[in-house]
Amino acid sequence: MTLLEVFHWSQLLQPQFYIEHGGLWLLLFVVFAETGLFFGFFLPGDSLLFVAGIYSMPLASQIYVTQNEWLNLVILFSFISVAGVIGNFVGYMIGKNVGPAMYDWKDNMLFKQKYLIQAQEFYEKHGGRAIVIARFIPIVRTFAPIVAGIVQMDKKKFYYFNVVGSVTWVASMLCAGHFLQSWILNHFQFDLKKHLEVIVLGIVFVTTAPVIVKVITHRSSKL
Repeated sequence: MTLLEVFHWSQLLQPQFYIEHGGLWLLLFVVFAETGLFFGFFLPGDSLLFVAGIYSMPLASQIYVTQNEWLNLVILFSFISVAGVIGNFVGYMIGKNVGPAMYDWKDNMLFKQKYLIQAQEFYEKHGGRAIVIARFIPIVRTFAPIVAGIVQMDKKKFYYFNVVGSVTWVASMLCAGHFLQSWILNHFQFDLKKHLEVIVLGIVFVTTAPVIVKVITHRSSKL
């Protein structure tokens, strides 16, 4: 049975799907797309990096085979951070060149104007720091660099926050997944790999809760 025969669209929201069927290279593309291409907003980000930390050894072995957990993490960290930086830069350039016209685009399966507006409000509230903070907020991290390009954020300033944001986000998510898996397995003999669905749902809830609260309070203030 081929992958196409068993594939379902819901699998695109499952981080283990990318790791099992594409490995590190597909993971890098997902990070690139989710952090800069407007149609990548639905892709998993935090949960994908968290799960990548759990599977750090097999993923890193696609670049260099080693039994050292720290070296495995460094390999993943280096490649994924670069993918995140490039993704945000592409998003910035999209915003700078075609961004203003995006406010006239109609909603479709690959673009939601409300997300662009939410990212703009977020940027206006936090300024340059939004590029760093947005890394930890689903959907917002996809559109934040685009908004930065639209408002003509200084390139040097953007480069700085882009690198800081990518490095911080990737390091925290990878280490959280890797060391939490090791600690729980050693102390409780509980393998997170066998319960990834629950873990992913927990991460999605934690990371999207601020966005949900913001939307609810925003609507309540208008009533």
